[in-house]
Amino acid sequence: MNAGYVAKAKFLIASPSKIRPVADLVRRKPYTEAVAILDNMPHKGARLIRKVVMSAAANALDRNRKLAEDMLFVKELRIDDGPRMRRVWFRARGRADMQLKRMCHISVVVDEIGRTEA
Repeated sequence: MNAGYVAKAKFLIASPSKIRPVADLVRRKPYTEAVAILDNMPHKGARLIRKVVMSAAANALDRNRKLAEDMLFVKELRIDDGPRMRRVWFRARGRADMQLKRMCHISVVVDEIGRTEA
């Protein structure tokens, strides 16, 4: 992860493939715009990403008192695969299938707008 203010949420029960399209909409956007986009989306992934983005911004504002919300942007947003919960799904005629409940890890880095890397 790059330098900036980080927040992570791990072992969320949501499929990464369903959350990644939502993440693509807010990556590299200003913080206030990203939160506004996520507020107005009906997806479960939008709620999960919004919490992590807000946590990263809170970390940034807490660690650097000179920053304001409008000075932040979503620098990096990663949706990684987590472990899969396996459940038995009973079927007809004495058979059984495996049901996979997928998990994901969300990592967010917010940084100051216009900050140059050394």
